[in-house]
Amino acid sequence: MSYQQPWEMRIGRQRDWIWRGWPIRYTFLPSGAGKLTESQPSMILLHGFGAAIEHWRHNMPILAQDYRVYALDLLGFGGSKKAAADYTIDLWVEQIHDFWQTFIGKPVILVGNSIGSLVCLTAASKYPEMVASIVMLSLPDVSLRQEMIPKVLRPIINTIEGLFAPPLLLKGLFNIIRRPQIIRPWIGLAYYDKSAVTDELVDIIAIPPQDEGAARAFCLLFEGLRKPGYAPVVKDVLPDFKIPILLVWGRQDRLVPFSLAAQFAQLNPKITLVELDHAGHCPHDECPDRFNSILLDWLKLVNY
Repeated sequence: MSYQQPWEMRIGRQRDWIWRGWPIRYTFLPSGAGKLTESQPSMILLHGFGAAIEHWRHNMPILAQDYRVYALDLLGFGGSKKAAADYTIDLWVEQIHDFWQTFIGKPVILVGNSIGSLVCLTAASKYPEMVASIVMLSLPDVSLRQEMIPKVLRPIINTIEGLFAPPLLLKGLFNIIRRPQIIRPWIGLAYYDKSAVTDELVDIIAIPPQDEGAARAFCLLFEGLRKPGYAPVVKDVLPDFKIPILLVWGRQDRLVPFSLAAQFAQLNPKITLVELDHAGHCPHDECPDRFNSILLDWLKLVNY
């Protein structure tokens, strides 16, 4: 890989933290402003499915001008262990909560993209003492898929899917889709602006699947995603929050329907919805200048 700046300047110095016996990669950038108060919350950034810490490379240096910024690779992704685990949103919530207890211990701003948003939402619901506010870029609700299938047919559909997803077949599929030339067009589905799909971005997504245990972890991730208890129902969780919530959604998101944005925003008056035109599933990476400005301006209104 050849990059214009060393990663330490863009995402901070990468470190390993051992969680439940598994190495977890994380990074940290202290605030450069020198004006932080003890009451000002730190920020934790959580990537989406298949991404990693480096996906925040255009955001961390800007956000760190005013905030202490942490970012983690969720178990099974990035530089974290490709573990043989029961992958659910709750597993990642426990990872984030234990990290918070170990390194921070005060309410934080949780920022997530896609699956990372769902982890933020669930963590704030389960451990309200750790969260000052939530920022979510596209929020998937895996329960909606099950809701669209009649209850009588759900066991049948799940069984049929299980027959077509044996580990050997999934591993063979994984060995194909982890190739950079295959990954690039798949990434393109998540981006409206195709010029944002750079060689660097492809490397960020393509290198972790080459790690030891990656194929096995992929099978377990797929298996977990199909389980009914994989994640909470978003529409059941959102109305209960009393903390500020920023929901950012690209109008051209082709992975999670943009129509959900307005539906979710109506569930809680604490939600500020920002719709981004000419943006897809990952606006923090596709149009970072716009996203960074939106986030920092919102945080000023929240009065941090």
